[in-house]
Amino acid sequence: MDEASKASTMRQMDECGAVAVIRVGSPDSLLRVSQALQAGGLNCVEIAMTTPGALRAIEEVAERLRDVHIGAGTVLDGVTARQAILAGAEFLVSPTVERDVIEMAHRYGKVMICGAMTPTEILNAWEAGAEFVKVFPAEVLGPQYLKAIGGPLPQIRLVPTGGVTAENAGDFVRAGAAMVCAGSWLLDGKAIAQGRYAAITRRARQLIEAVRTARSEVG
Repeated sequence: MDEASKASTMRQMDECGAVAVIRVGSPDSLLRVSQALQAGGLNCVEIAMTTPGALRAIEEVAERLRDVHIGAGTVLDGVTARQAILAGAEFLVSPTVERDVIEMAHRYGKVMICGAMTPTEILNAWEAGAEFVKVFPAEVLGPQYLKAIGGPLPQIRLVPTGGVTAENAGDFVRAGAAMVCAGSWLLDGKAIAQGRYAAITRRARQLIEAVRTARSEVG
């Protein structure tokens, strides 16, 4: 276990306030996308394990982009969790409460973001040891749901995921989000296919600015 490294990852995630969720059909553009996000100030990147060649992509980003904190998403079991960690993942993200994934993250001193929806699931994820709880689908539940959950469970660091944009990220932060996860809005598939990575950088800047502005308003 490397608690110092884990603490460093936690600090960077806290400071950044956002995680980019990369879910593409090919690993070829993953490095370029990660570079574009980093240029926009977003240095926490989650590569979904549903991406072909995801482990190789995690290795490449971890090796070549030292200032980017790379994570593995859609991790459903302990075996996949260990493979992702050995490839270089600094944090793991599961869509549901998977205790063997949480245990593997703890065994290797990595940050765990566990997916949940209901109050019971959210509490179970936190009690199992998740540092953050991903509230999904955020676009359906909305900021008011996050605020309502935070009332009786203020100790849990909630991360809205699904449908997050620069326009609504601030609303989620003001409702109590520890940080936000953005995917499809941030990573325009058409822009990636056309090699227009500057568009991704621009959206990353917009997202980071929205989070910072909202944080300054809530103190």
